[in-house]
Formats: sequence, C-alpha cells, structure tokens
Amino acid sequence: MVQRRVVTAALAAAVLLVTTSCSSDDGEKRGAAGGSPPSSSGAESPPPEQGADAAPPAEGSVKVVRTVAEDLDTPWGLAPLPEGGLLVSSRDEATISRIDEESGKKTVLGEVPGVAPAGEGGLMGIALSSEYASDHMIYAYFTSESDNRIVRMLYDPEKPAGGQLGAPDIILRSIPKGTNHNGGRLAFGPDKMLYASTGERYEGPLAQDKDSLGGKILRMTPDGEPAPGNPFDDSVVYSYGHRNVQGLAWDGKQRLWASEFGQNTWDELNQIRPGGNYGWPEVEGKGGKSGYVDPVAVWRTDEASPSGIAMAEGSVWMAGLRGERLWRIPLDGTETAADPQAFLEGDYGRLRTVVSAGEDRLWLVTSETDGRGSPEGGDDKILELEVK
Repeated sequence: MVQRRVVTAALAAAVLLVTTSCSSDDGEKRGAAGGSPPSSSGAESPPPEQGADAAPPAEGSVKVVRTVAEDLDTPWGLAPLPEGGLLVSSRDEATISRIDEESGKKTVLGEVPGVAPAGEGGLMGIALSSEYASDHMIYAYFTSESDNRIVRMLYDPEKPAGGQLGAPDIILRSIPKGTNHNGGRLAFGPDKMLYASTGERYEGPLAQDKDSLGGKILRMTPDGEPAPGNPFDDSVVYSYGHRNVQGLAWDGKQRLWASEFGQNTWDELNQIRPGGNYGWPEVEGKGGKSGYVDPVAVWRTDEASPSGIAMAEGSVWMAGLRGERLWRIPLDGTETAADPQAFLEGDYGRLRTVVSAGEDRLWLVTSETDGRGSPEGGDDKILELEVK
C-alpha cells in the first residue's frame, strides 16, 4: 500500500506541472425531500431545524470487513437488490452486472445499447425503481453520442446471462455532455421521485441558466416528467449553480445532501433546498454572498475530489477520488457536529461510490481502472465496511 501512495503522489506532482486551472470533474489532475412534495419557494440558506437530531460522536471509526468482489472494470454505479446481490455498472464496458455479495461471483445482465464511453463519460449511475418489487425496472444515466440521458430497462433474472436487460426506454434526454463534467448520479428519494446530478461540461454559465439541464440537480417522476412541487414551472430543475455533483443521499429527516467538485480551491458538501442557487461559477466554496447557498463543509481539492456519498450512523460518508480517502462528516441537523475525519487514506486508491448496506455497514467501490488510477492486483474492488 505504501507503493501505491508513492506512485500516486509522484503522478499527481508531475501532472500539476502541466495542468492549468481548469480541472476534470474528478479533479484528480488539477490545480489544486420529504414524503410530501417540497416547498416550491427557493431558499438561500438551510431552513430552521425541525426538531433536534441526535448528533453522532465527534470521533468515528472504519473497519474493512471483507473484499466482496474484485477485478471489476471501471465500476461506477452500485445498487443493492432487495432479493440479494449488488448491481454494478461499468462505465467503459457499458454493462450492468450482478455481484453475489457472499461469493463475489459476477453475472453480466447485459450491455446497455447507445452508450458512447469517452473521457469521463459512459455508463454511470444506476438506481432501482421505487416500485421495483412490482415493475423490476433499473434506471441508468449514460453518455450517448449526442448527449447525456436517463433510461429505464426491465430486468428479468430468469433469462440467460447477458440477455437479462430489456430494451432501454429513454425518459430524459438532452442533458449537456462533455469529455468531463457529466454528473451521472441517480437516486430515488423518499418521495419516490427520481433525482439526477448533472455537470456543466466546462461551460460555467450553463449552471446558472435555469433553462439548461447542465450543472443542476434534477427531480422528476419515474416517467421523466417534472415532479409535483418542483420550484420552477414545468421544469425538472430542482437546484442549480452546480459545477459537477456526483453524490446524492438523504438523512433521517429526509433532507437531501450532495457532494460537488470544486475547481482550484474548494470541494463541497451541500444541503440541497428546492430552488437553491449553489453559486457556480460565481462562487466556489463559502462565499457568503447574498442569493447563493453556502456549502456545509469544504475541502481542498487534493484532499477530496468527492464522488458518491451515503448516510450511516448519523454521518455523511463521502468517497474521494483524487483524495483517495473516505471522509466521515458527522451531522447535527444541517450543520457539522465536529470536524470531518479521513479514513483509508491511500489504502485502496481512488474511491468512487459508497452506498448504505443498512445500520452500520457500507458498500465501497474503488476506481483505479478509470484511466487516472494506478491499478494493482485485484482492482477494482467492492468492499464491505463497518462504520461508527
């Protein structure tokens, strides 16, 4: 593991000599809703507390229980199945596979047609339908030749391996695509609406343009229509002013949180409010400017480059790509209860996705085979963690 740290540090230093202030959505090689519809009014700051939350202890811990699977190619999204098993998407292979969480055996469900992997684009986030028990639908976010789009597919495990995915039904298209800054996270919220994170493809003004789907968090019905109660009329836009969000999760009070890549200075953890303007490209980090929502926590870009997030034991757990560490951010309502803690620093390389496995357990996906890592034997992996 020391070897990985040395190689990674050397590569990062070399790249810093040739990069400009513009960064990729991963930031690895750069300069430094409730059960009812949310309020339709915008918010410039988190709302007053709705009762007390039990704050977690200031100090936490992480234990790697086991390696669940290894030798995965560019894993990106992860979705636990209620009947057992983990679905994982491959960004570059454009496949969705099922991992047996006991044996680690991988079964390819099928390839998603229409995916055009390039740069940081490809097959990214996946999510199970909020009605999965009855409709067996898998949702996926991917880069095509012309745009980023969201599709849904029927999953039939009774069919032979490789042919278990039905034809994709496009529910949303025309999300701006680029070599970098494609967003890509999908998640169904506690309100049973579908949320998606998008990037601004290196065009900062798109993030402030409410008529563009770039640089946003989107909220829609399972059919891809604007969700009831959205803050802007006849629009799937839920919040804006984002550079490149790649993590979405809800806390015990059904508040939405998101991780976001900064450019040269600050990566962010934001508490998301409907209609909120999160500042990019006018503000990076905590600007304290009227009209913009400040992040709850920030990191230097070489310490984080955050991707997926999950909630467990009263804390946000945030996977770091360039930072090669798992961050614990203990929460007290909509504020931090203590300073963030870093775990697994450099032990497993770049970390892409983290998903709750229930109670004090997490699934963690590494990202060493995406073209920016330093793969070692067994990469990439899915790990099971015990956290406190």
